[in-house]
Amino acid sequence: MKKEPVISIKNLNHYYGKGSLKKQILFDINLDIYPGEIVIMTGPSGSGKTTLLSLIGGLRSVQEGSLQFSGIELYGASQNKLVQIRRNIGYIFQAHNLLGFLTATQNVQMAVELNKTVSQSEAIAKSQAMLGAVGLQERASYYPDNLSGGQKQRIAIARALVNSPPLVLADEPTAALDKQSGRDVVEIMQGLAKEQGTSILLVTHDNRILDIADRIVEMEDGLLARDSQGTVTSPNPESQKS
Repeated sequence: MKKEPVISIKNLNHYYGKGSLKKQILFDINLDIYPGEIVIMTGPSGSGKTTLLSLIGGLRSVQEGSLQFSGIELYGASQNKLVQIRRNIGYIFQAHNLLGFLTATQNVQMAVELNKTVSQSEAIAKSQAMLGAVGLQERASYYPDNLSGGQKQRIAIARALVNSPPLVLADEPTAALDKQSGRDVVEIMQGLAKEQGTSILLVTHDNRILDIADRIVEMEDGLLARDSQGTVTSPNPESQKS
C-alpha cells in the first residue's frame, strides 16, 4: 500500500503584486512528495523554485489551490497554524545562517529547544549526537568563525535534522561550497534522510549532485515542466473540468 504523501499540492497558483501590477508566478502546480523521498528541483533563475519552496515551508500564505503538509491544509491557514507547521520542517539554505556567538552545539540545540518538553541536558545530548552523525563531534565546542564553509553547512544540516522532521527543505545548499564539500554535505543529508524516513526537497543548480535524487522535477516559467517519474504538469483547463 502506498504511503500518504508528506506534501500534496493540487492546482496551486501564486501571484505577486496587486491590481495592474499583479503578475502570476506559479501556474497550476501539482506535486506529491512521499516519506523518505529525495526530490531535487532544478530550473533557471526566476522559474519559481524558491517561491514554491517558501509556500511548502509555510513561509508564505497559499493564495489559490491546495497545499497539504502531513494531511494539514495550508490554504486559509492562520499565521499561528503556519508557525506550528514550520516547527515540523527542517530548513537548509545557501547561507548556513548560524549564530556566530553560539558554538556548534548551541546552534543545533536552539532547534531542539523549540520543543518545550525536552530538558536542557537532553537537548545538549541530542545536539551532540547529531553533530557526531554529521562528522563534527570533534568540533562541537567550536564557534562558526573557526570552521570551514563545509563544516558550517554540516551544522546547518544537523540543526535541520535534529528533531527528525518529516520534511527538510534545502535551497541551494551546495552553492557556496567546493565540489568535495558539496558532495559530502548532500551525502550526509541523503544518509540521514533515509535513516530517519525524512523527505527532502532540494533546490539546486548544481548538476554534480543530481545522482542523489530519487526524483528530479524541473521548473520553467512558473510551471512544473518535467518530472523524472514521467508525469508532466501544465495548465490544462479541460482536466480541471472533470
